[in-house]
Amino acid sequence: MASGSSNWTSKQNKLFENALAIYDQESPDRWHNLARAVGKTVEEVKKHYQMLVEDVQQIEAGEIPLPNYTRRSGASNKSYHCNDDQAQRVKNLNLN
Repeated sequence: MASGSSNWTSKQNKLFENALAIYDQESPDRWHNLARAVGKTVEEVKKHYQMLVEDVQQIEAGEIPLPNYTRRSGASNKSYHCNDDQAQRVKNLNLN
């Protein structure tokens, strides 16, 4: 099931967020369960998680500005999108 790709789709990121909420640090076989949930290898999941941790640390240290969210044209008032991929990763972290 693992894709072997280092690219993550928005669907995989959402699955990853949901799986992180289910499989916390105390969960047995956490990394295998996370990898299975998103269709990635354990190594890819660990690398992705580490990138997210580093992003949060940089945000908390004030090294990265908060993302600039804009409204999508023709969308409801509650619909926003990020201007770049890194901002999207930060948004995903903040949802957990």
